[in-house]
Amino acid sequence: MFTGIIQEIGKVSKVAHSGGNLNLEVEASKTASRLERGASVSINGACQTVVWHGAENFKVEAIGETLTRTNLGRLQRGAPVNLEMPLGLSDLLHGHLVQGHVDCTTQIQDIQKTDGSILYTFALPRQYERLLIEKGSIAVDGVSLTVVGIAASSFRVSVIPHTFENTIFKHSKRGDLVNLEFDMVAKYIQKVISPHGEKITLEFLKEHGF
Repeated sequence: MFTGIIQEIGKVSKVAHSGGNLNLEVEASKTASRLERGASVSINGACQTVVWHGAENFKVEAIGETLTRTNLGRLQRGAPVNLEMPLGLSDLLHGHLVQGHVDCTTQIQDIQKTDGSILYTFALPRQYERLLIEKGSIAVDGVSLTVVGIAASSFRVSVIPHTFENTIFKHSKRGDLVNLEFDMVAKYIQKVISPHGEKITLEFLKEHGF
């Protein structure tokens, strides 16, 4: 479990394919020194298992499911990545509950700098529309962010200067592919309300006595 508060920007130092898996080596002295073999680490919001670590670097092996769901398969040598260690039971929850289980990827549609923040607009896949609310939380490339606007097929977040400078957002550009993890609480609520995937419409409510 993570909180979406990035602790270090790492750099991909090696990329190698093995069967259908992808081996990534990441240079990150602050994070590597705290890891053990078998430990979990979030890379761009995707929870990965450490298979080797040294004083300055560590390695993970991303499987096919991860490569299908995330942008990890697009990483090249030298690419910056967001890193976060797991949440301890006694730690403060500064962001929101993030599992490190990426739901999908999407593209950055627009970036606008304002006086006090940077506004990012992302395409919103239709099947996830009901999981977003204004002022709700979402993890973008592992960063806990607050939704400030929702349109028919997009949503917007506002990134403060500190977050911009301490995450890979400072390297982002229009068209980049990012990882999305929607709020876990919202997903459970949707499952309880609509266990078979029905949409909550006026007709649905009438049929069920409302």
